[in-house]
Amino acid sequence: MTSRPTDARLRDLAALRRVRDRIDREYAQPLDVEALARGAHMSAGHLSRAFRRAYGESPYGYLMTRRIERAMALLRRGDLSVTEVCFTVGCSSLGTFSTRFTELVGMPPSAYRRRAARATAGIPSCVAKQVTRPVRNREAQVAGRA
Repeated sequence: MTSRPTDARLRDLAALRRVRDRIDREYAQPLDVEALARGAHMSAGHLSRAFRRAYGESPYGYLMTRRIERAMALLRRGDLSVTEVCFTVGCSSLGTFSTRFTELVGMPPSAYRRRAARATAGIPSCVAKQVTRPVRNREAQVAGRA
């Protein structure tokens, strides 16, 4: 027999997985926590707290990480400008995009584009994606101490 708190927790986890999957699929669409919460039949506050507890970051942080990962791939490809990449991945502000990109990657998008073109030359894109995955600064600091 299962207890009610366990049942509720399992339902919440299933809803959180659906939210995360939606972010992964629709990262380039206009998404906000309120819309994600409505889709999961939760309040925005509950979704944010539960998502952070389950995945270690807020829904918005997760969304921006997905957008930056896609932006990195587009910048490595090299056929779009930084502004075009910004709007392609669903960001509406070039300034916010550049700031978040720099926070996650450690350099501005234009510098990343120049460096990545040289660093990943001749490497299959599936390998380049894995090797160049963004790491949040706090994760990089923890990994550096290990």
